[in-house]
Amino acid sequence: MTMVIKNLLARKQKLIEQLDSTQDVRQREKIEKQLEKIRTALDFLDPPKKVSE
Repeated sequence: MTMVIKNLLARKQKLIEQLDSTQDVRQREKIEKQLEKIRTALDFLDPPKKVSE
């Protein structure tokens, strides 16, 4: 696993923890947008592998 992916996963975990602890709607929206960007970057850097049937 590359350092970029490790850093993105660590950032994602911190954002999830923040999301769980905040009640402010605007703050939650900002966090959710950041999480979406991280998910997109992770999908780009490490696309899911297809399961052969």
